[in-house]
Amino acid sequence: MIKIYITVKPNAKETKVEQIGEKEYKVSVKATPVQGRANIAVVNALAEYFKVTKSEVSITGGYFGKKKIVEIGWN
Repeated sequence: MIKIYITVKPNAKETKVEQIGEKEYKVSVKATPVQGRANIAVVNALAEYFKVTKSEVSITGGYFGKKKIVEIGWN
């Protein structure tokens, strides 16, 4: 399991994940930050980027902010 730190940009034109440091990423998502939609989009984008299932990606900190701590586990 790895722990990464992400900065989320909601309402972006396209969904993409960019690595900006060893364990730091910038995640742009099309979803709005309303009712957890952006968080769901972040989990989906990271699962696709790291080639894991959505259940292996969990937001462990910063659920309501742009800066988040995410754990990704491989089974």
